[in-house]
Amino acid sequence: MLNSLWNTFRGTRVGRSIFRVGLPHSNLERAQVAISSFFLHFQPAKVNRRSLKFRTTLGLGLISLYLFLILVATGVLLMFYYVPATDYAYQNMKDLEFVVTAGQVLRNMHRWAAHLMVLFVGLHMCRAFYTAAYKPPREFNWVVGVVLFLMTLGLSFTGYLLPWDQLAYWAITVGTSIAGYAPLIGQKLKFLFLGGHVVGESALIRFYVLHVIVLPLAAVMLIAVHLWRVRKDGGLARPDEVRTLQEDMPQVPVTKTYGLMELARGSTSAVGIKPEDEVFTWPNVVFREVLLFMATIAVVLVLAIFWNAPLEQIANPVHPPNPAKAPWYFLGLQELVAYSAFWGGVVVPGVLVTALIALPYIDRQRRGVGVWFSGERKVALTIFTVCLTIAVVLTVIGTAFRGPNWSFQLPWKPVHVEEGSH
Repeated sequence: MLNSLWNTFRGTRVGRSIFRVGLPHSNLERAQVAISSFFLHFQPAKVNRRSLKFRTTLGLGLISLYLFLILVATGVLLMFYYVPATDYAYQNMKDLEFVVTAGQVLRNMHRWAAHLMVLFVGLHMCRAFYTAAYKPPREFNWVVGVVLFLMTLGLSFTGYLLPWDQLAYWAITVGTSIAGYAPLIGQKLKFLFLGGHVVGESALIRFYVLHVIVLPLAAVMLIAVHLWRVRKDGGLARPDEVRTLQEDMPQVPVTKTYGLMELARGSTSAVGIKPEDEVFTWPNVVFREVLLFMATIAVVLVLAIFWNAPLEQIANPVHPPNPAKAPWYFLGLQELVAYSAFWGGVVVPGVLVTALIALPYIDRQRRGVGVWFSGERKVALTIFTVCLTIAVVLTVIGTAFRGPNWSFQLPWKPVHVEEGSH
């Protein structure tokens, strides 16, 4: 019945104007689907069979993208109920909790998706490093990925202040204080973020504009560039599997055009991948992407139903919590700053970001590309793993082992804080 209705609609002039290709039944039609569809046009007609294996990427890049889409969708809905003013922001959070239908779940989904996106973008970068996916010809795309990771931190950080409760207020106070340790420009940068010297309404408006307009637009553009470069740099094929067109074939004139039959026979032959190593994007890749998208939404929804986003008392500049902590992804830096403001807040993060950006231009050897934990990259893997382990340990210490006055404490032992110690 449904199939008959679909075929009837497809046969009308309106149907043909909207859907240029129906459900594909041949190789030619499968190629046409990828070419004529707006969404599938981001992908080639064919992909390397290796990209279908879960262990190749673990789906980390796609999950990061899906979490961003969830954040955009839930963020737009939350904007209908939010006023970026200190007199209204906290009450808006209470309205979402008690007045707006499913408002608490909506806020929870946004909160959990934000935390998960920070985590999965970080894991995606780790996957790219451990498989040497930053090496030629993917150097620039690695740099784009590093910038996207920093932008993800910025998106989460600017959104942290918007509930205007004690947790948000003092987390941003600590976070912007860390930025203020930068030499020469530190205090000016802090003033630029806050619109003053303290976290107030000017800071709330600036963080709101950055969170809902500036950073999302910049992220969309960089994500588009990132996905485009994935295709142009050979997709998910290993560089040792990719040979340039000039190496395999005579120079092809710029005016040469390829028809659908050539695309159906092999869209990636231009980079030297064997036709038997290719599969059509429809349905092999598309169905896997849809399933992963549904799984991502399901996980976020389950977290949102059973675990509420925290909401403490309204922000009070007079009574800081003890200890006042930055957001969890900056607690490693806060731990370092507790030992040395200059080294922990400026030198270490500056050196790490610079090293990540310079990495693909320093390590130009193609050894171990596409192989998890290749034995040919022992030195690089060891250095990266040690730095990653230190970052995780410092974050755990800052999260669970720091008590009043930033003193070290065991998390399973209750701490008695005397009244007035704040």
